[in-house]
Amino acid sequence: MKHLAILEDANLITVTWDGREKLHYLNPAPIQETYGRWVGKFERHRAQALDALKLNLEEKKGRSK
Repeated sequence: MKHLAILEDANLITVTWDGREKLHYLNPAPIQETYGRWVGKFERHRAQALDALKLNLEEKKGRSK
């Protein structure tokens, strides 16, 4: 239960009570913010590399005709 309290304090999960049951749900907002800060900057470079590859392959295909 200690790890759930840590996640709750970090606002990574939300808690609702249903009678005597304590239900835990992921809170997507802070996870999305973290994704944007950490993964997003690498994703931009990956998308640019894929776009450059596509253009390069299209150029080579056009030259071979």
